[in-house]
Amino acid sequence: MGAGPGRPKGSQNKTTTQLKEAILLAAEKVGEDGKGKDGLVGYLQRVAQTDVKAFSALLGKVLPMQITGEGGGALQLTISAKEADL
Repeated sequence: MGAGPGRPKGSQNKTTTQLKEAILLAAEKVGEDGKGKDGLVGYLQRVAQTDVKAFSALLGKVLPMQITGEGGGALQLTISAKEADL
């Protein structure tokens, strides 16, 4: 007997999903003060204050997904002559 069809294309591995959920839950429980204050946001605030490099890496992963141009397209940058002289 052969193996089944496996998981559908594009779906996440169950272990990967469980690991992501566990990481988020751990961060929520730690919070800003080590006792869960402000949950995940508190934890991220703590990281932003204590490990700028790590927090900047997180921002680098999130920001490109959030910033889009008009109608969801590419950003367009226009520089005027006055700005170019600065």
